Amino acid sequence: MALSISSSPVQIRCKGILFDMDGILISSIGSVERTWRKWAGTRGVDPDYAISIVHGRRAVDTLAALRPDLDAEAELKIIEDIEIVDNSELRVLPGVLELLTALPADRWTVVTSATERLARARLASGGVPAPEHLVTAECVTHGKPHPEPFVAGAAMLGFAPEECVVFEDSSSGARAARDAGCTVVATTFSHPIETLDAAHYLIEDVTGVSVETLAGDEGLLLKLTPLAE
Repeated sequence: MALSISSSPVQIRCKGILFDMDGILISSIGSVERTWRKWAGTRGVDPDYAISIVHGRRAVDTLAALRPDLDAEAELKIIEDIEIVDNSELRVLPGVLELLTALPADRWTVVTSATERLARARLASGGVPAPEHLVTAECVTHGKPHPEPFVAGAAMLGFAPEECVVFEDSSSGARAARDAGCTVVATTFSHPIETLDAAHYLIEDVTGVSVETLAGDEGLLLKLTPLAE
């Protein structure tokens, strides 16, 4: 998929917004990859292969795929402990704070494959305000690319998935959101564009995305300029 700089601006009406965390609100890719390489090196797993499948998935699902013979919950605790301490290079991504500040608190939440403990630690380290409730790995039976996390996120806000816009950066996340019935806006920050074919719109990051709260119970009006094919 070849993209030019931009296409015409679009407006999207919705009731709520669901944000993935890593790659959308914050960048913690260095911590993630260092942690999994360290763990893989102690468990006889090819580190490069571990990195190739970890992004956009719950850690417990990745662990089950890599070493089904181990106690996934015990291994998850080890990985979590390493990641929480390793905040090197963790940063909030461009445009995030401005967009979140413009959103009513009851109109957005975070839907992440991270555990709640890790998600709240990362958001705090990045200086990103955390919603009171968020959808994390423990909240669902099936993680991304299954649509369950986004169905749960929409329900948490009190809306149908079709009334929500999702911001995602991974192939598994974009597919999960699309299959849930949400409108999907994917960023090209961290994953190859050709893997984001499930998205309705592509943007580099949330810089320039604006939101207007409509009168009454009409919801939100998102404005963005997607990348053009």
